[in-house]
Amino acid sequence: MSQTHQTVLIVGVQGISGRHAAEHYARQPNTEVIGISRRPGDLPGVQHLSADLLQPEELRRKLEGLRESLTHVVFAAYLERPTAAERSSINRTLLENLLDGVEDFPALQHIAFYQGGKSYGSDLGPYKTPAREDDPRMMPPNFYYDQEDLIRQRQQGRAWHFTALRPDGIGGFATGNPMNITMVIAVYAALSKELGLPLRFPGTEAAYRAEMQLTSADILAEATIWAGSSAAARNEIFNITNGDTFRWQHLWPRIAEMFQMKVADPAPISLSEYMADKEPLWNAMVSKYGLAPIPYDQVVSWPFGDAVFGLNYDNVFSTIKARRAGFHNCIDTEEMFTGFFAKLRENRVIPPL
Repeated sequence: MSQTHQTVLIVGVQGISGRHAAEHYARQPNTEVIGISRRPGDLPGVQHLSADLLQPEELRRKLEGLRESLTHVVFAAYLERPTAAERSSINRTLLENLLDGVEDFPALQHIAFYQGGKSYGSDLGPYKTPAREDDPRMMPPNFYYDQEDLIRQRQQGRAWHFTALRPDGIGGFATGNPMNITMVIAVYAALSKELGLPLRFPGTEAAYRAEMQLTSADILAEATIWAGSSAAARNEIFNITNGDTFRWQHLWPRIAEMFQMKVADPAPISLSEYMADKEPLWNAMVSKYGLAPIPYDQVVSWPFGDAVFGLNYDNVFSTIKARRAGFHNCIDTEEMFTGFFAKLRENRVIPPL
């Protein structure tokens, strides 16, 4: 039996989550993938639509050509702002403008959107672990809640369904997407090695020993495709992680081995502060090793690294709900890092061994 043709719109295709979702959907049979972003697109098999989600009239005009064909939407757009209220306002607006443009398209079947640990207050301090999808909400404002409430409201009376996916600490192969723990570790290790230093964990001793989890961008992409076709995922929320947990104290020495480096005791530093003067060194390494000429501020986000390595309490989600609903894909986190670091070397994003 031939598969019905589907047209998938990836909103925020230049981010790590959107990029991997687009790549995975592009490998699906009978599937047309269109990516929206403000920056030019370069993904094989993905058509690019340049649009600004904060320009609603222009956005609707550009989306109109998809009216009769669009079947799936993946919303992976995000804008950072300094306060919770500002983040809620602008990120709700991004989704609202998109929905204004596509919610009444006749062929639309499913909208997937991403949430995360802030749903459980993981950014505020210790929280109940393992976190479950039915845990009570935290004090607003929280843009995840605002987006979820908006999409639930808009879905009423319409034929399409939605799924909210909650990954945590996403890792993947991406360039120009600095909010990515893989890139933080890879660039930090490369700089340390170039300086002749051992690989020190840059967080606290408590963070070194806390129980953690991560989400491979590939696993998240697979969950996104599953959610778009599974009746069990309709109008539901699912935690999505690699499926294992770890402690940096055990994984960090293995990461050092991946870079052929010695490991030393943790030394808590602010990456934002101590990596701020390393751009000349990085540029010299780009020239020395023939690396891709990605600007230093686009290759890595040190504040993101500080946030991840600053979690000095357990950070664990339950994934039982997703497994019971039928999504079973998983990956060993050590294997995730091994694979992504290899791809970064292959694509000359970081130096060879």
